[in-house]
Amino acid sequence: MATTITLKRTGDKMPLVGFGLWKVQRSECADIVYKALKAGYRLLDGAGDYGNEIEAGEGLARAIKEGIVKREDVFITSKLWNTFHEKQRAKDIARHQLELWGIDYFDLYLIHFPISLEYVEPSAKYPPEWWGLDGAPHPTKVPIQETWTAMEELADEGIAKNIGVSNFQGSILIDLFRYARIEPQVLQVELHPYLTQESLVALSKTLGIAVTAYSSLGPQSWLELGMHTKTPGLLTHETVTSIAKTHSRSSAQILLRWAVQQGLAVIPKSSNDDRLKQNLQVTDFSLSEEETKALSALNVNYRLNDPQAIHPALGIFA
Repeated sequence: MATTITLKRTGDKMPLVGFGLWKVQRSECADIVYKALKAGYRLLDGAGDYGNEIEAGEGLARAIKEGIVKREDVFITSKLWNTFHEKQRAKDIARHQLELWGIDYFDLYLIHFPISLEYVEPSAKYPPEWWGLDGAPHPTKVPIQETWTAMEELADEGIAKNIGVSNFQGSILIDLFRYARIEPQVLQVELHPYLTQESLVALSKTLGIAVTAYSSLGPQSWLELGMHTKTPGLLTHETVTSIAKTHSRSSAQILLRWAVQQGLAVIPKSSNDDRLKQNLQVTDFSLSEEETKALSALNVNYRLNDPQAIHPALGIFA
């Protein structure tokens, strides 16, 4: 099976399996990034909101210095946060994020959410997260078209080789294609057997957009945050464990394989050396059609990441 996805506009090859930097603590991020690169990962999925850009860059720099990788070997993804959607602020913060990473360009830069929030000066708080300095979220009226124009200019200037979106649904994707001079190359969304999103995947393929799935392990991804602790986990679900036993693989490998076998990229994370390697080893076996259907049949449209839980006005999935 192929281990990369060829992006439509540039022909760049995005690895099918990357290492996600969400929830990686600053204190261990440099070491974990270094270990991931040494283990064979060639995609690092970061974001301004993750708060670990400096440390991720330090891990990358160490791997480059030791000759493990060259910069051009590593596909680095980052994301534009909600408080920087105004055109000039979007361009300014992208450059700032490059400085934090210590690199000259992003291989992929995404709009993190189709949500615009009131600007927070980085010197006052970075990353700003969902809340203003008063502790409350403040939605603003910056249209996606303005933000996308900034993204296109970042691509023109070589700051981002590829541009795309995250957490966008079908209607807003279709609208974006009505005015985009440079079409989005990647859509990153929550996707796992509890939330299969078949219609959105089909639309993306029709539009020529590669899809990256996050939270591939379902509720497991959220336990560290104390969320979704009462939801039955996918890693211990009987359907998953039974298929794992058949293939002599881990439950995580089965869930990741279910996604990549659909042509979706995945971005798991782990600080455990064995799991780090296992998560990368999901392109050398196949699930049967029956197994794939059984996993997809677990769908209950259960969304783990919904900003409306923060504020009713942020109901992008309503």
